[in-house]
Amino acid sequence: MSGGSGGGSSAPGRFADYFVICGLDTETGLEPDELSALCQYIQASKTRDGASRFISSATEGENFEQTPLRRTFKSKVLARYPENVEWNPFDQDAVGMLCMPKGLAFKTQADSREPQFHSFIITREDGSRTFGFSLTFFEEVTSKQICSAMQTLYHMHNAEYDILHTPPTNDKDSCSSTGDCNGTSVSKLQRFNSYDISRDTLYVSKCICLITPMSFMKACKKVLEQLHQAVTSPQPPPLPLESYIYNILYEVPLPPAGRSLKFSGVYGPIICQRPSTSELPLFDFPVKEVFELLGVENVVQLFTCALLEFQILLYSQHYQRLMTVAETITALMFPFQWQHVYVPILPASLLHFLDAPVPYLMGLHSNGLDDRSKLELPQEANLCFVDVDNHFIELPEDLPQFPNKLEFIQEISEILMAFGIPPEGNLHCSESASKMKSLRACDLVSDKRNGNIAGSPLNSYELLKENETIARLQALVKRTGVSLEKLEVREETSSKKDLKIQCDEEEFKIYQLNIQIREVFANRFTQMFADYEVFVIQPSQDKESWFTNREQMQNFDKASFLSDQPEPYLPFLSRFLETQMFASFIDNKIMCHDEDDKDPILRVFDSRVDKIRLLNVRTPTLRTSMYQKCTTIDEAEKSIELRLAKIDHTAVHPHLLDMKIGQGKYELGFFPKLQSDVLSTGPASNKWTKRNAPAQWRRKDRQKQHTEHLRLDNDQREKYIQEARNLGSTIRQPKLSNLSPSVIAQTNWKFVEGLLKECRNKTKRMLVEKMGREAVELGHGEVNITGVEENTLIASLCDLLERIWSHGLQVKQDRSCTAFVLEDRASVYSASTQIWAFQTTRRPTLHKGKSALWSHLLHYLENRQRKTTSGSFSTSGILLDSERRKSDTSPAMSPLRISLIQDMRHIQNISEIKTDVGKARAWVRLSMEKKLLSRHLKQLLSDHELTKKLYKRYAFLRCDDEKEQFLYHLLSFNAVDYFCFTNVFTTILIPYHILIVPSKKLGGSMFTANPWICISGELGETAVLQIPRNILEMTFECQNLGKLTTVQIGHDNSGLYAKWLVEYVMVRNEITGHTYKFPCGRWLGKGMDDGSLERILVGELLTSHTEIDERQCRTPPLQQSPSMIRRFVTISPNNKPKLNTGQIQEAIGEAVNGIVKHFHKPEKERGSLTLLLCGESGLVSALEQVFQHGFKSPRLFKNVFIWDFLEKAQTYYETLEQNEMVPEENWQTRARNFCRFITAINNTPRNIGKDGKFQMLVCLGARDHLLHHWIALLADCPITAQMYEDIALIKDHTLVNSLIRVLQTLQEFNITLEASLVKGIDI
Repeated sequence: MSGGSGGGSSAPGRFADYFVICGLDTETGLEPDELSALCQYIQASKTRDGASRFISSATEGENFEQTPLRRTFKSKVLARYPENVEWNPFDQDAVGMLCMPKGLAFKTQADSREPQFHSFIITREDGSRTFGFSLTFFEEVTSKQICSAMQTLYHMHNAEYDILHTPPTNDKDSCSSTGDCNGTSVSKLQRFNSYDISRDTLYVSKCICLITPMSFMKACKKVLEQLHQAVTSPQPPPLPLESYIYNILYEVPLPPAGRSLKFSGVYGPIICQRPSTSELPLFDFPVKEVFELLGVENVVQLFTCALLEFQILLYSQHYQRLMTVAETITALMFPFQWQHVYVPILPASLLHFLDAPVPYLMGLHSNGLDDRSKLELPQEANLCFVDVDNHFIELPEDLPQFPNKLEFIQEISEILMAFGIPPEGNLHCSESASKMKSLRACDLVSDKRNGNIAGSPLNSYELLKENETIARLQALVKRTGVSLEKLEVREETSSKKDLKIQCDEEEFKIYQLNIQIREVFANRFTQMFADYEVFVIQPSQDKESWFTNREQMQNFDKASFLSDQPEPYLPFLSRFLETQMFASFIDNKIMCHDEDDKDPILRVFDSRVDKIRLLNVRTPTLRTSMYQKCTTIDEAEKSIELRLAKIDHTAVHPHLLDMKIGQGKYELGFFPKLQSDVLSTGPASNKWTKRNAPAQWRRKDRQKQHTEHLRLDNDQREKYIQEARNLGSTIRQPKLSNLSPSVIAQTNWKFVEGLLKECRNKTKRMLVEKMGREAVELGHGEVNITGVEENTLIASLCDLLERIWSHGLQVKQDRSCTAFVLEDRASVYSASTQIWAFQTTRRPTLHKGKSALWSHLLHYLENRQRKTTSGSFSTSGILLDSERRKSDTSPAMSPLRISLIQDMRHIQNISEIKTDVGKARAWVRLSMEKKLLSRHLKQLLSDHELTKKLYKRYAFLRCDDEKEQFLYHLLSFNAVDYFCFTNVFTTILIPYHILIVPSKKLGGSMFTANPWICISGELGETAVLQIPRNILEMTFECQNLGKLTTVQIGHDNSGLYAKWLVEYVMVRNEITGHTYKFPCGRWLGKGMDDGSLERILVGELLTSHTEIDERQCRTPPLQQSPSMIRRFVTISPNNKPKLNTGQIQEAIGEAVNGIVKHFHKPEKERGSLTLLLCGESGLVSALEQVFQHGFKSPRLFKNVFIWDFLEKAQTYYETLEQNEMVPEENWQTRARNFCRFITAINNTPRNIGKDGKFQMLVCLGARDHLLHHWIALLADCPITAQMYEDIALIKDHTLVNSLIRVLQTLQEFNITLEASLVKGIDI
């Protein structure tokens, strides 16, 4: 990112912008850091309970009055040189806070006082960055006033400690005397942290810092260490310190891209090198350290969380570790960039920022004494928590696996082992790690067994095998058919013998490892997105209008891209394509058409993608999940090696400055007060730079930095900045300069606005995706969304709800006895600020678990139960289903109660869901499927008293207007049908309620046989369920059947009156409330209708409001009342409307078209094929019309069915074959097939009637692609002439040929029939 966002003047390409000194200002004395102190008050009050919100105090039982040596005091910026540079205005608050994030530290001679180096980043509103590098060391306090003040604080502290820790009188027996008890504890305290002015030396922290436009971490660390060494070594440095600082500020330039630079430190040369524009961007942190701290598997998991934009919290007692991990993870994302809050070091006074309900990557400093259980965070459902020091990572639920994860880990492990780093990392520099330090790639390669280390008989694999992580990793990798024992360790290819590297061996190895690991990570994205350009949707309008409307524009064809991906990649990719970083990447691509204005990162990535295309020479859409290893390592390594072997530029050496006599002296062990007159301005003509720097250094100064780091030209940048200000939702880093209550309130308001905007965009996106483009154009709800995408969108909605419910949440805060002392002070403070995240009033305890939403629901449940027992409970929470679903006037089921609590209980009863986050997500899915999400949440939030108890004043859920709008957006989901609960929880037990409605008119009550029923759905079918006689309503439980498709109903034909006229059957899922109606309107009984004892009924889902005809094209038209039309030619042909040939052809066309469409959809989008075959407008119904057209009227009182005609045709062909009068072989095969199918259906043990048999024949014919053959066969059959009139469609050759052509289109599809349709048929 850019070094500076300042005005119009250009930065002169200098290596460093500022040199800063921070520490104790002896003039103002000891100032407590109020914000940090408030945090400590709250922490301490909770420590006794063992539950600190952010981090508990140092020792168990210690009260809020920290020992003075451990307290937080304000540090100040003591000096900075130069005063200001216009291209990078100095941000005093930010620099002061980040140089010393915990303020001043005091120590005595008894404490360790090693200097500590750390780096930091300042991110501006426009996203540009400045880098800081800070070395903190300890100096003796020479001010008598400060020492006296510390002594006084200790006297006060000990007096308070005595009062609070004196045991009550009844405890006398526990020790010899009260005095002894107390004396012991105080002496214990003094032994560890005390200060006695007469015998102790007091030291205070001080820090020197460089602020630079680019992140040359290694070089800056050396500069600062050598400066510190100069003031601590007995020998004075060759020149005054001012000379070296002047040199680094004004005479050392930034190395140009692709070049290396050498300049002088106090004691030796310092080398830095910068990648060229065709290489991976500059990155100077040691990747090695991250893998040693976390291990490969944890790094890959953390990397996945970052790519999917989860909230990430890093936790360590070392600031530099926080920075190294954060910078490494974001650097490995190339070509993508983290777009959200990025604060690798979170100062103590900004802990309230963990409340942010947005994706963030933050680093939290630990005191090294607390474990994870002591750390309570506002929101944990979407949090990835990384305890860097303890090799521990806690992942969010439902984290998809990174594509080819095992092979990826294997490839990284090979590289790490070549550098002597165990793939599982080394916790606390274990013995195995120290042994591996000396491991070299060449030793490994030369040894067939993979590894004698430095001549010792220690085998590297054996060394690793002892570790359980690597054992688990190997078990995983073995499944992929690879063995870790045969690790392919890279041999060092660099020709080091020929090239003399200018930096030391260790530093060169860090460069090598960095580039090798980064190349492997970059290669994953070049492989995965090799064809991404094909799917970029270029805007049709000009850039200006596109930029204005880009939120509404679709810029990438996600559905097509995903349909091309290997199945295992989909869970990860479908979520990754929804991230902000991917959207920004594609925006960048659209904005940069020409190679010249292309963002440098994009240019590098595109050139790599082009190379891959040339290498693979594959078609753009061909996809393979085969793992492709990285092939660019050697080339990248060679570039660095060449730069380090031959230094391109040498900066001017430090020299004596024009200083007065006596200036520049210093006292040993103290960093001197520098001469500001010589450091405040650089050389007027800058002759040093002119003499050494080539012209090209000055050519692309500021603009170069901007395009390299901010990656936008100035106009676009201005637009982005303006937009960021207007929208107020892109908060990259909390404002460090002003922490007034009003600023914090404003920040929280931005979060509330951002959440509402995100909710609006998400609901809109989900509705458009669900309804599909076709629906928008044609005005109907054709499903146009893949199962994977739908799941991804719903998961992201669940994440959003968790973030909303976590914003401003009161975290568990039970007071300890000492907290009462502070209550007045803290509550006064919180009252004045109104928005502070720390209040010590008693709050309800948050339920154990990570889900804020589920916790709120449980509190609500408790409240209702309390009211029920106290008798004040009203039934307002339970509403009858009749309010929502309008049922038929005919017999109907008793309505299902609508109850928020009932839905919670359903979820609690599902044993498969173990965690609170899982329960919350299941509840959201169930509420969406029932179209009750908005209503349930409104009811939950109507308990204002509970919401006030659980949430702070600034929380989203307490902003009434925003809350109303939020619920209104969720209400829009009721416009579409989701099956997001049914389709996800496929193995749970579900109660189903059945209602059978027989005809009242025709003696249903006299029915004597024993009925049975069998229900089928997309996920399975029930066994045959015997229905007790005269019982028409029953409930049973079975594993989730999915969406219901068919019901088989029949009876055993027993008793005197075994005839049953069933109007329809209804089945309801008692959890989701989905009710299916299966129309029948036919007799079941011998000698009645077509003689059927069992029927297969095809169902339809009843919509919420039957008067609104919301039809999906894949389902048959819904019938408003049960059809009594009988599918046979009756004595009164007027019972069924006669269709003309045109209408019949249209019906056939639509039925076949429905099936073709079905197969052209991705598998997970397809609806029920049974409906398309056997539904009201299905293929069976359409062919029935064909065969009934022109059918000769039967004799009086005798029904003739299509099946009768087909049986006669079968007899005719069988006779022909016996007489051997078959015209041709092809024709003979068709006739044989036809006869075989008719015979098999007639021989089925099932009691199916003639119409049922016809349905079965059509289904089997469609499955085996024989329908068009049979139509041709029957059209030529003499039986047709006898049984059909001349006007019949089957006798018209033109129409028959047209029909055959339409049916032939089904040949290319593999039709699989539901088991219920062909049960008992063995063909």
